[in-house]
Amino acid sequence: MLLRSCCVYGAGILCVLLLIAGIAMALAQVFQKLINNRIKEQVVLENGTEAFSVWRNPPPPVYMQFYFFNLTNPAEVLEGDKPFVQQIGPYTYREYRPKEEVKFMDNGTRVAAVNPKTYVFEPNMSRGSEDDIVRTVDIPVVTAMEKFKDTLLVSRIISDVMKAKGIGLFRTFRVGDLLWGYEDPLLKELKQFVSDDHFGLFYKKNGTDDGDYIFFTGKQNYQDFARIDEWNGQSALNWWSTEECNMINGTDGASFHPIITKTEKLYIFSSDLCRSTYAQYESDVSVRGVPGFRFVPPSEVFANLTINPDNAGFCVPAGNCLGSGLLNASVCKEGAPIIMSSPHFYQADNKFVQDVLGMNPNKEEHETVIDVNPLTGLLLRGAKRVQVNVYLHQIPAFSQTEKIQTLVFPVMYLNESVVIDEESAEKLYAVVTEANVIVNIPFIVISVGILLGVIFIVFMCRQQTPASSEQQPLLSS
Repeated sequence: MLLRSCCVYGAGILCVLLLIAGIAMALAQVFQKLINNRIKEQVVLENGTEAFSVWRNPPPPVYMQFYFFNLTNPAEVLEGDKPFVQQIGPYTYREYRPKEEVKFMDNGTRVAAVNPKTYVFEPNMSRGSEDDIVRTVDIPVVTAMEKFKDTLLVSRIISDVMKAKGIGLFRTFRVGDLLWGYEDPLLKELKQFVSDDHFGLFYKKNGTDDGDYIFFTGKQNYQDFARIDEWNGQSALNWWSTEECNMINGTDGASFHPIITKTEKLYIFSSDLCRSTYAQYESDVSVRGVPGFRFVPPSEVFANLTINPDNAGFCVPAGNCLGSGLLNASVCKEGAPIIMSSPHFYQADNKFVQDVLGMNPNKEEHETVIDVNPLTGLLLRGAKRVQVNVYLHQIPAFSQTEKIQTLVFPVMYLNESVVIDEESAEKLYAVVTEANVIVNIPFIVISVGILLGVIFIVFMCRQQTPASSEQQPLLSS
């Protein structure tokens, strides 16, 4: 009886101790901090870490899809009508993007690298071939017009060459040529005024890098993991008119720092866009069973300065602002009148959608998304979607433009996407599962304490109940 009482009271004492310990550990987040510290130590760019291996040569396959807008009524557009375009594609390429020329600096706190990208056509994932024909605006022609419109002699030469050679604002191209380069007839005639007579949307960008990068390794501060410190020897850009707009913020979009919260912004620098952007939390997601946070760029990122005054610096020249949803990239595209936007003018002013027949913007197909595992910062799924447009308007020096409407003409858009591969997902799932078990240890302790408390109460109740005496019959024989 004494032994039984000792066991009962021992269970009660142990219950109290477990509850106190479990609640204290939960409130102090002991195991959460333990996991976070371990992740911070492991997610560093240094030889031998998994994070460095993934950063240097990302295992998931990256695909680049190109969609073109085929113009069906060029003659009518020259007479002032709205353009009618039909989307064709995708033309899909496997993208290889390893980091090369990797060199650690400053006691391992920074690392230099270049990021060459190679594209290989994937016919089985494409709708059409590189030999397909597309009719669109002749970008070298429009660029030459813009560049020399105020130079009377050169503009006269360009106009005469165009008439003599039958060169107009619009022409047909082979898809492969428009992407990777071709000898342009107008540029060939203007050799004395231009440095190269070839043009392509991705001319000289296959097998080449976009500049020299220096990244922080995250050794001193985990939030600096893979953050860009310098690009092409500069810590800031010089294209825009304000210091804030010229800032190089964030990573290159391939990886992010660990321990991501829902309240923070993920900053990304894109050399294609010539600027830094950011994305905000939208929802929880699951990719191949691995939990993640979805981040998307809010409309404010490309909003007009009347909506987002911080974007005033992107108005070039100063004060020359386009509508919301557009970025004038001419300052970083050698003077070509290139306007960047989301596909089909998603999140742009409705005017730009209405100006071009065939635009059908929607969130699912045209929004840039980043799905990231918040514990490790690893990219689970991503899609960068950007549209290349050309600014068209009447230029008095060129009679070819005398009736055309002022509009932003869509040429093509790209969808650069990646989804974590099965092997990487399995490894990451194991890491996340282990972390969840460790983080939940306090609640396991509390649960055991509650169970012992229930056992203690049951035994105490039974101990307090007096033994019933043997019942006697009411009537005896």
